[in-house]
Amino acid sequence: MKSFIIAVLVATFFFLALIFGARNEQVVNISYFVAQGEFRLPVVLACVFLAGFLVSWVFAMYHIAGLKLSIRRLKKQVAANDTLTADKANAVSESATKEVDA
Repeated sequence: MKSFIIAVLVATFFFLALIFGARNEQVVNISYFVAQGEFRLPVVLACVFLAGFLVSWVFAMYHIAGLKLSIRRLKKQVAANDTLTADKANAVSESATKEVDA
């Protein structure tokens, strides 16, 4: 639910930026590696905002996936330790029962 609210807020800010930028009709000249283009300023700002959002989202998903994998690995370790502890407790209780019977 939290991620949905954040996504709605980001979309709202993006939409507001487009509304405010729609009034600005300046043409911007952009030169990149092998070509050059003329674009309206709101289009350039929207594309840069979207590109930054997507790059941030990819890095966040990579980080979250790493955390989920480490959580899964740690849960397996805890389960293995729990079974070892239970086995040791059973062995101790069986040996104590044998000593009491003897």
